[in-house]
Amino acid sequence: MEFLIVTGMSGAGKSGAANVLEDMGYYCVDNIPPALIAKFSEVCMQSGGKINKVAMVVDSRGGDLFGGLFESLEELKMNNNHYRILFLDCDDDVLITRYKETRRKHPLCESGTSSIEEAIHLERELLMPAKLKASYVIDTSLLTAAQLRDKIFDIFEQGDNTRLLINCMSFGFKYGLPSEADLVFDVRCLPNPFYIEQLKHQTGKDQPVEDYVLQFEQSRTLLAKLSDLLEYLVPLYVEEGKTQLMIAIGCTGGKHRSVVFTEKLGKFLADKGYRVVRNHRDMLKVKR
Repeated sequence: MEFLIVTGMSGAGKSGAANVLEDMGYYCVDNIPPALIAKFSEVCMQSGGKINKVAMVVDSRGGDLFGGLFESLEELKMNNNHYRILFLDCDDDVLITRYKETRRKHPLCESGTSSIEEAIHLERELLMPAKLKASYVIDTSLLTAAQLRDKIFDIFEQGDNTRLLINCMSFGFKYGLPSEADLVFDVRCLPNPFYIEQLKHQTGKDQPVEDYVLQFEQSRTLLAKLSDLLEYLVPLYVEEGKTQLMIAIGCTGGKHRSVVFTEKLGKFLADKGYRVVRNHRDMLKVKR
């Protein structure tokens, strides 16, 4: 029996995540009181195999009841039931914007707070212990619903849950650092295809751009050294028990150099037998 606890900031996309998990065959329960987690797990265990994957959404809507989450999870563990925690996070400014757009009330606005900002701050403090214990953390600040779906599929669709999932992401420094990155590499030191007219509107996934970037000795040397570094580092993360590693590679706009290096390093790690996802956050953004 597989148990997944879904929690995180209100407005960060927990309902959307639950919908995706349900599509993947999880039996989903929303807003379950933490005290009922162990009892509900017993019911699932008696389903005769009809239920084998369960996702339970637990968050601040439970108010004071949320404080009993870890006691319930400890009871789950004592009953020899394995569980993981998925935490959905989001920047405060984005959460505020989402609440203003939907005109929905934050669940903690009735807890003596006078504004959405105060409610978000209070909730972040309440949920911090859960975030620290989370098996997976997804920052949805810059994700569309489709991108969130892809991330969840990348993490949970595999049957082997013991292997590290490596997310190699290209990005543009001009659009900000990915807040969930574990390792960040800057390739702005390399010659920029943006200034070559015939390459300017192509991306690092196009062969002419890749050929241009890798024709320089400093590019090939940097790629080799980063590959060596990751070959040494990644087994250490596996030994530590880490289940998710985000490697972010940035250039100025996230369209050329970082994309080439993300593709190359992602393939290098995949060839080493790791489970790798490659995505390009800013590759298709249009300059305004």
